[in-house]
Amino acid sequence: MRFEDGDILVIAQKIVSKAEGSMVRLTKVKPSVDAIAIAHRLKKDPRIIEVVLKESRRIVRSEHVLITETHHGFVCANAGVDHSNVRGRGIVTLLPRNPDRSAKKLVAALRKRTGKRLAVIISDTFGRPWRLGLTNVAIGAAGVPVLLDLRGTKDRQGKPLTATILAVADELAAAAGLLMGKSEGSPVVLIRGYRYKPASEPAASIIRPSSEDLFR
Repeated sequence: MRFEDGDILVIAQKIVSKAEGSMVRLTKVKPSVDAIAIAHRLKKDPRIIEVVLKESRRIVRSEHVLITETHHGFVCANAGVDHSNVRGRGIVTLLPRNPDRSAKKLVAALRKRTGKRLAVIISDTFGRPWRLGLTNVAIGAAGVPVLLDLRGTKDRQGKPLTATILAVADELAAAAGLLMGKSEGSPVVLIRGYRYKPASEPAASIIRPSSEDLFR
């Protein structure tokens, strides 16, 4: 397959984490008192809870499910710690240390190899507080705008838009997620034909500042 200028590669977080060694062997984890207490309440492996706590800057909720804020600033279940699609039962993967930096490195390497202007989105599956089901979102990005600010423009009726900011990278990640599945073994999806202006905006820009967050 030949790449074309403007192609966007959406890459599942899991293979980036594996490639970067962001994995933990549970036999080397010693649960803390807090981890044991939470694990008992949630009926979970205390070693996994300990890993989640170490990947978190704070706990948002620990009743029924463990929701934390990661060191990246993501608010998600179990700090992104996961054991699915990992060989062996005693190993879990973590989120990449810096997903935006990982995406930037991939873009640079791909452009050097192909000579094409490409973009990369690193995606992960997140739940949503007000809606059922999971959807893929962008946790890392390079080369593509992550937000499209339409404030100040007008709709088809000529009315001014005052609050519309589209999460472009999330929408691209979600579209690619339909093809990735969970058991198909397709961790990379190529998006071609989406028109965009190259950008250096990081996916971290999508994280709502805590001062503007009405739900935490």
